[in-house]
Amino acid sequence: MLENHKSDFRKSCIKKLKFVSRFAKCYEDKKIVDEIYKTICELKKKNVLLYIPLDLEVDIYPLIKRLRREKKVQVFVPYMEGLSFKVVKYRLPLKTKKFGIKEPNNSFANVKIDLAIVPVVGIDGLNKRIGFGKGMYDRFFYKLNYKPTILFTQRKLCTTTKILSNNYDIQADIIISS
Repeated sequence: MLENHKSDFRKSCIKKLKFVSRFAKCYEDKKIVDEIYKTICELKKKNVLLYIPLDLEVDIYPLIKRLRREKKVQVFVPYMEGLSFKVVKYRLPLKTKKFGIKEPNNSFANVKIDLAIVPVVGIDGLNKRIGFGKGMYDRFFYKLNYKPTILFTQRKLCTTTKILSNNYDIQADIIISS
């Protein structure tokens, strides 16, 4: 029964995200990106895991460009491997892969992530992530032998007071949304 509630909540959040106007997307994304940048600077993190955005997610390309230009932090992104992903250094060109996700070429990056910026579809009553339902982020963080600071971001906050997550779902330390 819990999984039905989680699935229904996910669908309602996706529906909410699909009906954001192009102007509102640009406006909200800029505010959110500025806030994420301030947070990275305040926390003084050096190795940051970002994501390459899908249409429903906050467009953080301006943040990626700024961080790379300023060279204050090392920028890493997910590279899908099976049911999870590994961390690779962000570099061009990007190639479109499974689920429409763009990725740089595969490379080896044995690095300890200090901060992970994670896109969410929704957030449950325990501040745990409701994603697209594939569990890739959950599997990745479960395998780590340390816990980086986790920042959830979402264009339009979609939360519930209900507990819809499982024990293995990742929990936010920080949430930045409009």
